[in-house]
Amino acid sequence: MTVDVYWRIGMGGDHASLRTPKVRNRGDWGGLGPGNIAPAVRGGEPDGYSYIDHAAAVAKASEAAGFLGGLLPSFPGTEDPWALSAALARETSTYRFMVAFQPGFLHPLQAARMSASLQRATGGRLVYNIISGGGGPAQLWWGDKVAHDDRYARTSEFLQVLKGVWRGEPYDFEGRFFRTEGARLPDQLAGEPFPEIYFSGSSAAAVNAAALHTDYYLSWLEPFDDLKRKFDGVREHAAELGRTPKFAVRIDILARHTEEAAWTEIEKGWRHVDPAIANRQAQGDSVGAGRIKGWVPETIRGYRDVEVQPNVWAGFSLLRGGPAFGLVGSYEQVAERLDQLLDLGVDAFILAGNPHLEEAYRVGEEVLPLLGRSRFTKPAAVHPALTA
Repeated sequence: MTVDVYWRIGMGGDHASLRTPKVRNRGDWGGLGPGNIAPAVRGGEPDGYSYIDHAAAVAKASEAAGFLGGLLPSFPGTEDPWALSAALARETSTYRFMVAFQPGFLHPLQAARMSASLQRATGGRLVYNIISGGGGPAQLWWGDKVAHDDRYARTSEFLQVLKGVWRGEPYDFEGRFFRTEGARLPDQLAGEPFPEIYFSGSSAAAVNAAALHTDYYLSWLEPFDDLKRKFDGVREHAAELGRTPKFAVRIDILARHTEEAAWTEIEKGWRHVDPAIANRQAQGDSVGAGRIKGWVPETIRGYRDVEVQPNVWAGFSLLRGGPAFGLVGSYEQVAERLDQLLDLGVDAFILAGNPHLEEAYRVGEEVLPLLGRSRFTKPAAVHPALTA
């Protein structure tokens, strides 16, 4: 068995570093201040670069550093992952694009056409990151009032229809959320490899849907014992359905030559944190976000208070939003923790660090070799269309 290792590509700009969490100088989401790049203002004029140019640089850097592909997250205020993956495919050779999307906002036949077209154009480099929504204001932003468990029922139905039309044979379906009559992909698109499915969600409804459809059950990093219990539950439920899912973990990393240097970076970023915002981590009806609140102490006096086990730190979301847990330590310590996760049954990682460009090189050069590159899934051959 080999390990799939992905990098994350920021979709809404990027921070200069975790030491300066209020400085968002990659892309124009934070405005165009001093030190801004992609775009920048030089001599009072725009320099002609866009955030797409910067995202391409991150994709090319992480491909060169040994990552199999990149996760393209989806949020209301960011670039669209489908469109960006199509643009970045021509900038890379074998890099896979893990597109995050909510099935409720696409018809499955349209998703099948978009997916098969991307597979045909890129040589099969599309991967799905299926998310069913975390509830709360973010869900209402989309106008989606479907209840939590029903969103997973909708996701399950979406994937059933998408798989049903994929082979190109006429497909009829009558469900709660979707309906098709004689739906099929055109012959030119039928027969492309079906994208691997990474599936997120911590609730019972999510686990039920994951057991039916997922190739990789994806979780944010949690304390290792809790993560093992979560994986055991998914594995047990999938076995009852005759399926054997693999497991993936999304992890932020702050690794330096020494543990002291890594924690110094955190300490500098912590000076900008208001501990009261920790309560925001449990907004909405996301079970995963609610689980995090249970591991964070009610009174936080300093950044080491949220180190829940050696090198596992629950404060990343206080510095840059997103998942709370990540790994902090020396290159050797971080590699050791990743190795422990592999021993727990993890089959794939989605790693990240701020800024994504420079940290892709750092993690690729300093951490991945300690895990042993021979264990990693090798990229496929370059698609002929990209070498013509």
